[in-house]
Order: sequence, then C-alpha cells, then structure tokens
Amino acid sequence: MSTLPLILLLSGSLRAGSSNEAVLRTAQAVAASQVRTAGYEGLAALPHFNPDDDTDPLPAPVVELRAAIGEAAAVLICTPEYAGTLPGAFKNLLDWTIGGTEICNKPVAWVNAASPGRGQGAEATLRLVLGYTGAAIVESACARIPVASHMVGADGLITDPHVREQVGEVLAVLTDAREQAADPDRA
Repeated sequence: MSTLPLILLLSGSLRAGSSNEAVLRTAQAVAASQVRTAGYEGLAALPHFNPDDDTDPLPAPVVELRAAIGEAAAVLICTPEYAGTLPGAFKNLLDWTIGGTEICNKPVAWVNAASPGRGQGAEATLRLVLGYTGAAIVESACARIPVASHMVGADGLITDPHVREQVGEVLAVLTDAREQAADPDRA
C-alpha cells in the first residue's frame, strides 16, 4: 500500500464524453509523483437522499462514497452547471456527505471547465453546500479552466499542454494545502 497522499476526484457529470470527466482523467494522468489520485465512479448508483435513510445501516453506495472520501487526503471536484446550479445527481452526492464527518475539515477544491461566462451558478452552489459539509475549501486551488471539445483526444484526455499544466498546478496547490493542514508548522 502506498504512503502517498490520495486525492479523490469527484465528477458531477453522468454524461459520456464529459469535459468534466476529461479534466479529472487528465488530473490522474498529470498527477505528480508525490500524490495518488482515484476517481469516484459511484455517482449514478447513489440512492435519492432521504434523511430517514441517513442512519445505520447506510445504503451500500453511501458507505462506499463516505469510505472513499474518508480515505482521501483531499478532494478535487469538476462538475458542470445545469439550469444555473449543480446537476441534481451531484447535489444528491453532496447531500449524502452532510450526515457523515468524512469531508469535515478536508481540503477541497474544484475546477470549472465551463466556457467563459458560464458555470458561476454551479460554483456558487458548490461553495454554499460545501460550507454545510464543513469541507475546507482551498480557494487558491479552485480554478476556471475552460475545456472545449476539440481539446479532448480520443483517449478522453485533454491534449492542450497549457490546460494540462493548469490542471497539474491545481493538484500541486491542493496537495500543498493538504500538507499544510496536516503539519501546521509548515505554514
């Protein structure tokens, strides 16, 4: 088992060929040697949030989500905006994190891959909901990195070197924030 810190990658999109998924796949590809990444694949399997079901025993997909967040040293999110806010499936995922403590004080950042002038509603909602979860938003790691479809190769990775570099910088800042949180004397 590796001792490298793990950054959990959460996509808010269920769409095949999503630019948000491309950002996170690219994050996995460019991850520095001092960090591991893992993508969460269970978004579609999560049941609709119901506070009555947020008790033991939790539904298996919720147990898996909370375990993935709990194992991670930090979380990186990339989500689209639908109708001016977060997609319902991703908001559902976040709702399931509120009853647990796994994301509390955990460094979290996001990449907004939307075209210029779009995505602000998702960012605002994400910031609001993450506040309720107790996540530690790493502002300096949150970035707007527009990704056009022509920037994504057949393998689903972003080919644009500048965008790849920006994604790598987001990971580096998030990793550094995680290390500072773990060792306050580093700050």
